[in-house]
Amino acid sequence: MKINEIIDELNQWAPPAYQESYDNARLITGNVDAELTGIVVSLDCTEAVVQEAIDKKANLIVAHHPIVFKGLKSFTGKNYVERTVVKAIKNDIAIFSIHTNLDNVNTGVNRKICERLGLSNCKILAPKSGLLSKLVTFVPTDDAQSVLDVLYKSGLGHIGNYDECSFQVIGTGTFRPNDQANPTIGKNNVRESVNESRIEGIFPSHIKHKVVSALKKAHPYEEVAYYLTALENENQEVGSGMVGELESPLPIESLMQLLKERFNLKVIRHTEFNKKEVTRIAVCGGSGSFLLGHAKGAGADVFITADFKYHEFFDADQKIIIADIGHYESEVFTKELICNFLKEKFANIALNLSEVDTNPIKYF
Repeated sequence: MKINEIIDELNQWAPPAYQESYDNARLITGNVDAELTGIVVSLDCTEAVVQEAIDKKANLIVAHHPIVFKGLKSFTGKNYVERTVVKAIKNDIAIFSIHTNLDNVNTGVNRKICERLGLSNCKILAPKSGLLSKLVTFVPTDDAQSVLDVLYKSGLGHIGNYDECSFQVIGTGTFRPNDQANPTIGKNNVRESVNESRIEGIFPSHIKHKVVSALKKAHPYEEVAYYLTALENENQEVGSGMVGELESPLPIESLMQLLKERFNLKVIRHTEFNKKEVTRIAVCGGSGSFLLGHAKGAGADVFITADFKYHEFFDADQKIIIADIGHYESEVFTKELICNFLKEKFANIALNLSEVDTNPIKYF
């Protein structure tokens, strides 16, 4: 098996197009055509994690956080980033990062947090817009369903919990083939009228080439009439954070104890307990203070995330309880999430959950 096969599956799960503009989720070192010897899954990639991969004879590290965020101008080993990259390259270790794209998909990091808390009715807290496009094409009515079947397989027509979503209306199409044409229907230089179905469907913009290619292969006409439109609709399956509900209301103290147990916490920084019982919980793995307004707007009783600054705690304004559980602590179970995904996709690979504690923050 090639390393590229693993990366392709991960990119299908969390498309790179869904990462934030500042991010660097990608293959950072390594050769995608190399034969896979084993995988180490980690939250961060450090020198110790690279050494772990060497010791376990694994040549691919799948890390949540990229070791490289900005361009490197030298490789002299003057800091931990350069040392990690140099060590990986010297030992033919590929490093792949799946970061904010995994944060932003419905089955990603925040879903894992919700599952550990036992939340139900979970939805993206801040869905992203501008990620969808619409295809409109015209097909002879007798061929409409066969073309649609191919388009569905290419990724068109998925909306939330529904697939094979489309709209059709029947009308009359006209055309006149010239001398060089090889018409499926009609004769050269003769105007033709055909019963056609106008087909419309939505798809994620990043698979545009796949959808158009499928359309052209499936369409019976020599020249395929279609047009694409970028949509401003929110994609309910992609975005930041998540909000869900506890099975039954919990005293706030009990929720805090549950957090400590489920996330192995030593401490929780939080605002005043202004609610005795809580039901609706918003979460965001990693740095989530930018979502506080969304958490309030969603009617959440508690917002669980990390990296709140001192003055940002005031912004709770007695309307919500902020629970800052730590960046590493909020995302450490992402390792299990990635590992479980890969186990389901590949039965016979050497898959290792990193044993290295990469948390740079210690508690006394």
